[in-house]
Amino acid sequence: MIDRDRFEYLRFERQENVLLVTIDRPDSTLNAVNEQLHDELTRLFPRLQRERDARVVVLTGSGKAFSAGGDFDWFPELQKAGRLEHLRLDAKNMIWNLLDVHLPIVCALNGHAMGLGASIALLCDVIFVSEKALIGDPHVKVGIVAGDGGTAIWPLVLGPARAKHYLLTGESIEAQEAERLGLVNFVLPEDELADGAMAYAQRLAAGAPLAIQYTKQAVNKQVKTALNTAFDVAAALEIVTFKSEDHAEALNALREKRAPSFTGR
Repeated sequence: MIDRDRFEYLRFERQENVLLVTIDRPDSTLNAVNEQLHDELTRLFPRLQRERDARVVVLTGSGKAFSAGGDFDWFPELQKAGRLEHLRLDAKNMIWNLLDVHLPIVCALNGHAMGLGASIALLCDVIFVSEKALIGDPHVKVGIVAGDGGTAIWPLVLGPARAKHYLLTGESIEAQEAERLGLVNFVLPEDELADGAMAYAQRLAAGAPLAIQYTKQAVNKQVKTALNTAFDVAAALEIVTFKSEDHAEALNALREKRAPSFTGR
């Protein structure tokens, strides 16, 4: 059973055999990930592993975005001693625990999913997307490596060449193109997304629970293989680039509303 009292930015609602989890950070219209939301997402998936009442989870966001990724106002705090290592450990636990949730997770992308938001969405089991949503991993645009799973899941789905285009440029993908490329499953009008994702979740909930859960577990072995290959290297290199002059320049450029000038240092 979910302990709702321990979460401020995640909301929980039960609809028959489906547990709806909503990312809802009221002080951020884009559900940007700050320290608290990062911690709550890290704690969420072990809680879902202990869920015994629901048969399916629907994960969505509130407002204009599923999650726009890291909150840039939080990034300077990560330069303090020990903070980046703590972040790395939490990020690894978050991603691996997400894959180990036994219940199928239907992701309903109500809006943009960037960076960590995109990684979480793409590592879910079935992905519904609003036709107005964008998906992207723009880590490089702020001078850091995509260390939270993007370097594993994007190549696994798209192949190395196409994935490198999106990861090296930070370019976003519109919903219809994401569906064409096989990055997501279904694109729906914005006002039909919630009902469509819930109807699909209830369809899964009516199926044979053990067969569905074990099939998910078997398929996720392939995803874990990709993570075993790329995750630790990418996460370590992300820590290195968090300390780079280029990252500092990117944050300064954002504050000053100008284009960054990168030097490779």
